Amino acid sequence: MPRKITLTFDNGPDPEVTPFVLDCLAHHNLKTTFFVLGEKASDPARARIARRASAEGHRIGNHTFTHTIPLGDLDRKTALAEFERTEQALNWLIQPQRLFRPFGGGGAIGPHLLHPAVVERLESGGFTCVLWNCVPGDWKHPDAWVAGALEDCRSRAWSLVVLHDLPTGAMAYLDEFIHRLRDEGVEFTQDYPPDCLPIVDGRIVSPMAQYTREA
Repeated sequence: MPRKITLTFDNGPDPEVTPFVLDCLAHHNLKTTFFVLGEKASDPARARIARRASAEGHRIGNHTFTHTIPLGDLDRKTALAEFERTEQALNWLIQPQRLFRPFGGGGAIGPHLLHPAVVERLESGGFTCVLWNCVPGDWKHPDAWVAGALEDCRSRAWSLVVLHDLPTGAMAYLDEFIHRLRDEGVEFTQDYPPDCLPIVDGRIVSPMAQYTREA
């Protein structure tokens, strides 16, 4: 069986980078997911970019409003506001699955990711929580992330890759990354590996203690 790759993009939309990423994905006929910041999606010009991504078949997910402090390190009111304000910015979005990705702080997985109040909101709202298993650090090494990303993707059967549509210069290498993965015979998919989904359509499917601090 070929290895699988799911590409995702965090922290946009960015007027300098996201349209370029969309053009590259269209060239390769790939569908992905953009986890957007509510603070950015509240801007009409940036919202138009998110709408374009949705219209072109990409999924859009909530990635908190400010992306500054992990939800598990916030009080209940602030954590919920980070979620709800982004949902308000995305109130135009119509897609089969409601998606959320918490702020990890450099890609770390741990109990800092979620606040119990947000978990309750994900359950009641029927959301799917999408985590990750491959964070190549493109924002830290914009000219040198591809080699490490390829090596990491070779280490598992299904990689859920987190990239960032930010003006760091890293996305100039997106085309190369996709080409090299295709040369290795991987299968690209818009779906997510089950072990990266602790909550699916509002149903908790993994022990949440590893992702949530006690209230």
